[in-house]
Amino acid sequence: MMSSSADISITGGLSGDVTYGFLDGKKQSRRHHHPRVVLNADGNTVLRILREELARCDEFIFSVAFVTPNAIAMLKHDLVEFSGRGTIVTSDYLGFNSPSAFSELLNLAKLGIDVRIHNADAFHPKGYIFKSADVVTAMIGSSNLTGNAIVKNHEWNLKVTAANDSDLAGQLADLSGHQLTESQSLSQEWIDLYAAQYTPPPPRKKIEIAKKIEQADEQLIDEVAAGLSESSGLGGDINWADQLLPILPNQMQSEALKELEKVRLSGESKAIVISATGTGKTILSALEVRAAHPERFLFVVHREQILDKTIKEYRRVIGGDPEQFGKLAGASKQCDRKYVFATVQTLSQDLVLQAIEPDAFDYVIVDEAHRVGSPTYKKVLSHLQPSFLLGLTATPERSDGFNVFEFFHYNVPYEIRLNHALEENMLSPFHYYGIADVTLDDESIRDSSADLSHLVTPDRVHHVIDALAKYGQAGVSPKGLIFCSRKDEATALSAALNQQQLRGKPLRTVSLSGEDSIERRERIVSQLEAGELDYILTVDIFNEGVDIPTVNQVVMLRQTQSAIVFVQQLGRGLRKAPMKDYLVVIDFIGNYANNYMIPIALFGDESLNKESLKEKLIATEQAGVMAGLSSIRFDKIAQQRVLESIRTTPLDSIQKLRGSMQAMQNRVGQAPRLFDFYRFESVDPVLLATKKENYPTLVKSLLRIDHDLSRDELRALSLLSHEVLTSKRIHEFVLVRELLSRESITLLEFEAALREQGEEPTKRQMLSAVETLNLANHAQVDQTRYGIQLATISNETIYADRGFIHAYRTHGSFTDEVDDIIQTGMALVDDRYARGHPFLVGGQYSRKEVTRLLGVPRKWTSTLYGYKVDMDSKTCPIFVTLHKSDDVSASTAYQDELVDPSHLRWFTRSRRTLRSDEVRRIVNNEVDLHVFVKKDDAEGTEFFYLGQADSRNAEQALMPDKNNVPLDVVTMDLHFEEAIDSALYDYLSPNSDLT
Repeated sequence: MMSSSADISITGGLSGDVTYGFLDGKKQSRRHHHPRVVLNADGNTVLRILREELARCDEFIFSVAFVTPNAIAMLKHDLVEFSGRGTIVTSDYLGFNSPSAFSELLNLAKLGIDVRIHNADAFHPKGYIFKSADVVTAMIGSSNLTGNAIVKNHEWNLKVTAANDSDLAGQLADLSGHQLTESQSLSQEWIDLYAAQYTPPPPRKKIEIAKKIEQADEQLIDEVAAGLSESSGLGGDINWADQLLPILPNQMQSEALKELEKVRLSGESKAIVISATGTGKTILSALEVRAAHPERFLFVVHREQILDKTIKEYRRVIGGDPEQFGKLAGASKQCDRKYVFATVQTLSQDLVLQAIEPDAFDYVIVDEAHRVGSPTYKKVLSHLQPSFLLGLTATPERSDGFNVFEFFHYNVPYEIRLNHALEENMLSPFHYYGIADVTLDDESIRDSSADLSHLVTPDRVHHVIDALAKYGQAGVSPKGLIFCSRKDEATALSAALNQQQLRGKPLRTVSLSGEDSIERRERIVSQLEAGELDYILTVDIFNEGVDIPTVNQVVMLRQTQSAIVFVQQLGRGLRKAPMKDYLVVIDFIGNYANNYMIPIALFGDESLNKESLKEKLIATEQAGVMAGLSSIRFDKIAQQRVLESIRTTPLDSIQKLRGSMQAMQNRVGQAPRLFDFYRFESVDPVLLATKKENYPTLVKSLLRIDHDLSRDELRALSLLSHEVLTSKRIHEFVLVRELLSRESITLLEFEAALREQGEEPTKRQMLSAVETLNLANHAQVDQTRYGIQLATISNETIYADRGFIHAYRTHGSFTDEVDDIIQTGMALVDDRYARGHPFLVGGQYSRKEVTRLLGVPRKWTSTLYGYKVDMDSKTCPIFVTLHKSDDVSASTAYQDELVDPSHLRWFTRSRRTLRSDEVRRIVNNEVDLHVFVKKDDAEGTEFFYLGQADSRNAEQALMPDKNNVPLDVVTMDLHFEEAIDSALYDYLSPNSDLT
């Protein structure tokens, strides 16, 4: 953000915004300080406003009745970074604020924020005031400082800005002063007294409780549990969930059960369910067994630690005689029961396995089913012959080449990965803080190969403690897992941490490794759950197969080597549990080449598309939260390291593409189609189709699967791949589809077909789509490259190439490839691009794509390096690279600047004056100005579209050439019709957190 002193001109910017906001909505203004209604809709969240204002104010005061730890966690990074004077005023009104919320507030006081308790008996304000050098901004309405109120709930808030010498500013200053004089500073003594007398709000009606538990509202669950404990006198040991509801499937489980039933009734003998850690695979499988009614049932697990809990959950779901449930593990050999729960280690013993008839169990479930390729599992599953075998796993991908999908006959009736599980509120929300790891004295970065003394230094120990204190929950005791890079580091760091204190209490940590016995691991885990330990330090023994629902912190103190392992380790803390509001994730990020894996893991983005990763980082920064109520924040250095890794890493390398394509081949059991990558949210199909001449050529190269396509068919596919699939609009796909159906089509018929798709096409757009197929107005290099035309036009009738039609109708392989491109392309357009508009603000476009979408000759692409006025289309695309490289010549090193989210200061070409024809048309706004911007040339060929703009304040100026000879140039302000998102501005701005 720009500094507050440069933020606004009182006589210009603010007065214009006031006129626009209060008097004349047609008046042009910067719309930086106009009044805004904030509703938590369409990305316009209270959280977003709070973050924007905190980034540019010098002083703030929040006066709110209700506060939750979750909301503080969402703002934690912004408050840590805030360097001005901050005040938060709240109270104990209605007993809503929990003791843990006050503890979180008191922790903010250690960051320099003045937290106060108001003296009023009925304290109910919801106001936020931000003061800077020139203006004061207030947002007042219905939003308290709670997670739902600042992100999710339907709220009404009004944000207004006034000059510091205005009457409104005076009223707000008086209000702030009264808040301070009528309140007292929060203290630990006050919190202790409040906690001793605290009674949670009473539980709601049972129907509301049932609904909320089904939706897994953990805050309400905590209240219900506390309320029942208080009223029943049973204390915290009551199994409140059993008291409230029978075990019924939620919506997601109901859908999964229906799909599983379809597979079973179709005669299939195997299937695998893919479900993120913590989403209730065990309960789902128990519901499935209850629905299937097997005569005898076997459940196979990898670790004995989870066996007893699995039996308990099955008993809750299935009911019946407890004697029907048996355990086959260690000394327990109850393999004669109806429902048997076994460890694979015991089951695979020769004496045990041979005593079991192959058809003894008609239904078998294998947990952690990605292990079925190991010798132990192969031995067991080759012996057993159930009527139906169901696998359960969170991560079916294998690094040893074994095809898990093939083993389960490619039947995947249900799949929910991490990001979708968060969206469906099946997991605990998490707040991720990416912070920079400390450097060594020589400015180098630690890695797992470093000398141990470099990994456990006093500076690093202090850095870890400081992060735990700032970002960890202050209101609840930590129950954390710290993942280290190596065993000796975990041991040494645990010893060092045990000499430290966290919030005035001695730290209690233990290190565990694969060399520790199962018994010791179980004992240490029990101590963590009982609150006798604060952290367990380990390398990766808790990646899977361990269920510790109460974990509320996950600390990554090692570089991310694998997105799969990252998600596995993150998943250790995502399971919901009573009295657990959210998970804190603290990731110490060094300067590692593979930091790009962090956003891949966090967003579940397997596209291998750099633009996609950048867009998700920007969108998450803009919205404030990702799926559910989870949030992701990086400090400046960590973010620079992640973005640099994305920029410099060839994500679409042949090696990465081969691995992804082989994984998809394993998934579908044949050479994958482009549409397979779309429907399974894998690699970007456009990237695959354009990596080589066409997709069949890529398949042949990477998967060694040949094709029977002719030279002309391959040429046609090349044109469809590079020109049609990349079109970012529906027009080309509709045209190809109609031509394949009827061989020829008039422009009127083409227009009608587009209208059926919800488009209102112009003739220029339709002719531009035809030019995509006949390559008219394309550069000679493109015409030579493809050597084929797929359509011609004469007398406003479009004709398909006869050879193209004949091949499509007679050659099945070619038909499949063409249909795959059309199906995939139309799905991508529906997902990614706005209908009715040539460009999507915030979307990324190459010069060639811009010429296509504006309907201007594509041969202009090679010369379209600044701007181009086209009077035929009445358009002028403007391309701006904000940070010029050092080798740019002086005469073209324009000082273009994105001044604020509404305003770009722009320079024309040199040797231009206000009398130049092209400049005159731009200055007079005779053409539509479309502005495309990228940070620097390292960003690649794509530009962010910032929207349409109008030209203002044009001035004649001079700029020196390489010999310091002054050259004429015109500079002007380009004002956007709509201000760009603040996060996109932050990304492009040289002073931003995202730079």
